[in-house]
Amino acid sequence: MTDSGAVLPWLVIREDDNGNRYRVGRYATRQEAEQVADRLDDRQHHRPYVVERVDRATA
Repeated sequence: MTDSGAVLPWLVIREDDNGNRYRVGRYATRQEAEQVADRLDDRQHHRPYVVERVDRATA
């Protein structure tokens, strides 16, 4: 849960060629996160973007 009270359990993560992972954004729904990942994958410099759910206990 964020300071604003919104729950954003879905992450978009980019993994580079060396296996480093970078959080791109947090989203309320899986559909929203997948739409963002799909838009990013369409760019000229393709990077693998994945969508993952955050465990509330570790968030």
